[in-house]
Amino acid sequence: MKVLLDACVLYPTVMREVLLSVAAKGHFTPLWSDRILEEWARAARKIGPTGEAQARGEVALVRAAWPASSVSQYEGLERGLYLSDENDIHVLAAAIKGSADILLTMNAKDFPRNVLAEEGVERRDPDGFLWEIWSHHPEDVAQAVEQVRQTAERLSGQPWDMRALLKKARLPKLGKALTA
Repeated sequence: MKVLLDACVLYPTVMREVLLSVAAKGHFTPLWSDRILEEWARAARKIGPTGEAQARGEVALVRAAWPASSVSQYEGLERGLYLSDENDIHVLAAAIKGSADILLTMNAKDFPRNVLAEEGVERRDPDGFLWEIWSHHPEDVAQAVEQVRQTAERLSGQPWDMRALLKKARLPKLGKALTA
């Protein structure tokens, strides 16, 4: 299954790391475009003066780890597509060009399910998507999330409760499932 990751699911670090850790276990193939990765890097300016530079380093690591995940040459598709926010058309075009089954985004209002369905793409949110994978492969998802939790503790220098970490990462359903 191919899943195009929108910038809004790549920018929150814990969410991205959980998604890519689950992908590394073989449960889906992540996709993105250079423009999506650029949006992620620019969005990281919000965390301060070093945010964008740090994000660009993370983008380089993601590209190196997933060299076949970048979708390109989709610009011609954009002319035939319509979304209420024209700044999001490139995301749908990349999903179509990459033959994505799913567009993973937190931005439900700008990606109407009926419009995506016409293009053969399903819109999903990361929490529900990860919960569904967990429901079929609980050990793999639990291992992936535990690895991310340990990294968060190491980098922050503070202990992280699994459920609190996932709630902060906007993955509360997954957090509840893993700690039930």
